[in-house]
Amino acid sequence: MGSSEERVVAVIMVGGPTKGTRFRPLSLNIPKPLFPLAGQPMVHHPISACKKIPNLAQIYLVGFYEEREFAIYVSSISNELRIPVRYLKEDKPHGSAGGLYNFRDLLMEDSPSHIFLLNCDVCCSFPLPEMLEAHRRYGGMGTILVSKVSAETASEFGELVADPETNELLHYTEKPETFVSDRINCGVYVFTPDIFNAIQGVSTQRKDRANLRRVSSFEALQPVNRSLPTDFVRLDQDILTPLAGKKQLYTYETMDFWEQIKTPGMSLKCSGLYLAQYSSTSPHLLASGDGSKTATISGDVYIHPSAKVHPTAKIGPNVSISANARIGAGARLISCIILDDVEIKENAVVIHAIVGWKSSIGRWSRVQGVGDYNTKLGITILGESVSVEDEVVVINSIVLPNKTLNVSVQEEILL
Repeated sequence: MGSSEERVVAVIMVGGPTKGTRFRPLSLNIPKPLFPLAGQPMVHHPISACKKIPNLAQIYLVGFYEEREFAIYVSSISNELRIPVRYLKEDKPHGSAGGLYNFRDLLMEDSPSHIFLLNCDVCCSFPLPEMLEAHRRYGGMGTILVSKVSAETASEFGELVADPETNELLHYTEKPETFVSDRINCGVYVFTPDIFNAIQGVSTQRKDRANLRRVSSFEALQPVNRSLPTDFVRLDQDILTPLAGKKQLYTYETMDFWEQIKTPGMSLKCSGLYLAQYSSTSPHLLASGDGSKTATISGDVYIHPSAKVHPTAKIGPNVSISANARIGAGARLISCIILDDVEIKENAVVIHAIVGWKSSIGRWSRVQGVGDYNTKLGITILGESVSVEDEVVVINSIVLPNKTLNVSVQEEILL
C-alpha cells in the first residue's frame, strides 16, 4: 500500500426496506442489494469494482437495513476480497450527502485523500481507477461519472452540461421538466475530503435561514419556506447544482453500459449486462456445454456449482441459475434468473422471467414474459414457493409468494 496520504475509501449507499418497494415481490425475501444479478449479489458488483482502486483502505456500506441482514455477507466478502468491508446503519434519513457527512469521522479514520461514493442500484462497468486518474488531473473537489442517453429518457435523471474542453461541470439540474442535456449523472462520484466542508456549509446556511425566519412569523407560514432539516443534505440539489460552474466539480464520461436497477424487469436486463461483462473480466464464471455430457449452453450463462442441470436441457442466452436449482430433461431457459432451490421439471420453458426461491415449474409448463424490461408486466415474476403445476402457461404476470397455479394466466397480478 502507498503512503497514507494516497489512501482511498469507498462508500456504497444501499438504501433501506422502505426504499425498494418497486422491487417487490423479490424484496419481500431479501434486501434488494443482496438480490443476485449474474449469480452475485447486486452490491457485489460495485464492491468488486472498488477492489481495483489503487490504495483502497476500506469499503463502507451505508443504509437503513438492520445490521443482521448484512452481517453474513459483509463477513464473507471481506474474507473473499481481503479488504475490510463494513456496514453502517443510518439512524434516520440524512439525504445522499448528509448520510456521507453523518459518518465523516469514521470515513476519515484512514486519512484518505479521496472518497468514492457509489449508489448500489446502478449497473455499469464502474471505471473507478480511470475516474480517479482523471479526477487528479482536473484538480477539483469532485468528479461525477456521466453517460449519454436518449433525449427522451434524459429527464428521468439528473441532467448536466460540461465544458467540452476541460470537462468542468457547468450546469446541473435534477429531473428537469424541459430538456437540458443528453448527459446524465450516473450516481458514481469521487471526492476529496473537502466535500465535508461543502455539506457542512449547506447545513450552516439552513440553520441561519431558520433563525432568520423565526423573526418573521408570516414568512415561516409560507409553504415555500418550510425548509428541510438542517442535517438533511441532498447531493444533487444541495451540492451539485450550486457548485456547478465554480471550477470545483468535473465529469468523466463512460462509453460502456449504464442502467439504473429500480424494478425486477431492470434487474433481469442488468443481470444480462453483467453476464456479458464476465466474458472479458471473469470468463471462469460462465458455463459452457454442447449437449453431449452437459446441457447445451448458448450465449452468456452462469450456473452455480451446486445446481443440477440435465444434459438434454438447453440454456441461454442471459440465464443465471442459483444454488441447488434442479433443471429437468428437455427444459428450455432463455433470458431468466432462476433463484435458490427452484425445480424446473421436464420439458418446461422459461423465457423473460424471474423464478423465486423454492418455486417449482411443472412438466410441459411455460412461464414467459414479453421481454419489455421497463413495463410492470413486461417480464413474468414468481415470488418465493410458487408452484406452477403441469401443463400450465403463465404469461406476463406477477405471482406473489406461496401460490399454486393449476390454471393458465395472462397479464395478471396474483396476490
